[in-house]
Amino acid sequence: MRKLFIPLLLLSGLSQAAELSAADSAAAQQLAKDSGCLTCHSLTEKIVGPAYASVAEKYKGQDDAAAGLVQSIQYGSKGKWGRIPMPAHSSMSVDDIKTLANWVLTIQK
Repeated sequence: MRKLFIPLLLLSGLSQAAELSAADSAAAQQLAKDSGCLTCHSLTEKIVGPAYASVAEKYKGQDDAAAGLVQSIQYGSKGKWGRIPMPAHSSMSVDDIKTLANWVLTIQK
């Protein structure tokens, strides 16, 4: 069975979700909650902003996806997901913003 396991993983494209441990994912989700991110976003459903799963799907496979999300979180964004702009979160630490960006890219529907 082990011989089948590796090819199946390769065929599946090894999702980015495999890059975060369960504890890291839980900590990132708590950071999102504590930072107020979940007021406008949810994991799989659009609220004010897009669902994190939609963000992850849009940027899937892009090498600079995390860096782009860091910019959007830190400085805000306008017009990427509709008319409502995302406010800047300049008071958050860069490390926290990077954690959130990398975590968002792991969310799947």
